[in-house]
Parts: sequence; C-alpha cells; structure tokens
Amino acid sequence: MFILQVQSDGIPRLMFLGTLAMLILAIGIIVFVIFHQRKVIRYQMQMKQLESEKQQILLNASIRFQEEERQRIAADLHDDAGPLLATARLYLNENLVNQEKAQQLQSILSAKQIIDDAILLIRNISHSLMPPTLKNFGLESATTDLFQKISGSGSLNASARFHDYRERLKVDQELLVFRIIQELVNNILKHSQAGFIHLTQNANGNYIYLRLHHDGKGIVQSEFEKLNQTSHGLGLKNIASRMKVLGGRIYFEIDSSRTYYKITLEIPKQSLA
Repeated sequence: MFILQVQSDGIPRLMFLGTLAMLILAIGIIVFVIFHQRKVIRYQMQMKQLESEKQQILLNASIRFQEEERQRIAADLHDDAGPLLATARLYLNENLVNQEKAQQLQSILSAKQIIDDAILLIRNISHSLMPPTLKNFGLESATTDLFQKISGSGSLNASARFHDYRERLKVDQELLVFRIIQELVNNILKHSQAGFIHLTQNANGNYIYLRLHHDGKGIVQSEFEKLNQTSHGLGLKNIASRMKVLGGRIYFEIDSSRTYYKITLEIPKQSLA
C-alpha cells in the first residue's frame, strides 16, 4: 500500500515537470521567433536603405551625365560655332555695300565658307547626339560600323556579329543600348590594353543578349557593384543608370580559363515594346 501511494504521488509531479518543460520550450521558441523576426526586419530595412542609396547614386550619375553633356554642347557652340558666325558677320557688315565689286564678292565667298564650316560643326554636334547610321539603319548597322572603324585603326582586332536582331527597337531604346556599348568599348580601349574585342548578339525567350569579349584587363561583378557604391566610376554609373531605364541587367565575368573577360547585357523584350 505504501509503494502504491508513492507511485501515485510521483505521477502528478512528473506531469507537472513535463508541463513546465513544455511551457519553457514554448516560451523559448516564441522568444526566438520574435528575435529572429526583428533581425529579419532590421536586415530588410538595411537592404532597402542600401537599395535607396544605390538608386540615388544612379540618379545623381544620370543627372551629372546629362549636365556634362549640356555643358559640352554649350562649350562647343560657344567656343567653335560662336566665333565662326561672328567672323562671318564681320564679312557681311554694313560696309559691304560700299566695297568694290571684286572685294564684295571675296567677302561674300569668305563668309559663305565660314558659314559652311559652322554648319558642318553643328552637324557633327548633332551626330554626336544621334549618330545618323543608328537613326537611319538601326543598332546593328551602327554597332558594326563602330567596330569596323576601331578595327580599321589598326590598334586592335575588333568585330561585331548580330545573330538574331530581326526587329528594330524604338529609336530612343537603340540609342541607350548604343551608348552603353560605346561606353564599354571606350573603357576597354582606355584601360584594358586588349588585343581583341568582339561583340555578339542573340535572343533567347523574352531576352535579348549582347556580349562583349576582350582579352585585356577587366573587372568582375563584385568590382562593378563596389564602384557603383562610390563617387568614382562615373562611366560605369552611366551604364548602370541606362540599364535601369531599359529594365535590363549587366554582368561582368572572367572566363574559367582566365584568358578573357566577358560583359553581358540582358535586356527584356517586353520593356522594349
């Protein structure tokens, strides 16, 4: 009877201890979940802040690029076109009617030549804003022409090949893509000491891909992202801001053989409609 009494008293105690252990475990799980959620929320807030800062950097880079373009155009017009037109005006002043016929003819011819030079200058400025080959014949022709000119200079072997570009993009979209290619090529020519540069184009599903290969010095994606977080590398920020407008992505890689670098532009077709 005594043994049965002890056993019957032990059962409630075991139940109490088990319940207490389960309660402590439940409280521990709840506390862990709360702290984990807070940690996740803090991490998400940090990521949003970093993304916001990145977008601000890209926006500032785009604004700065546009301002530099305006200043360059203003400088070209002021320093080059302005003096030409002012000189032409000197030849066509009010004293022209008082000159002899031969001198009048010479002044008119001189003024005409100067005006022709001013027209050519303004045309060149216009072409720098929208290359005529791009406007009239499209991205493929403009890019191929760019690479032929580079190859023709003899500085390095350059080529471009489009495999699947049947329908032209909108003019402003083609200009964005062409400016990105120009910036990338310019960086390669200035900094990489490459012996060759080759561009290919193809399409896969809902994406258009442009790939630049070169055998010079280059960067990988982590370096590109790092440069975009700093105040340096304005050219790369311009590339990133243009890719954002296109709704695309850009990837910087080194081949597994480590003999050449590859830059891939991934542009969704739906953003180009």
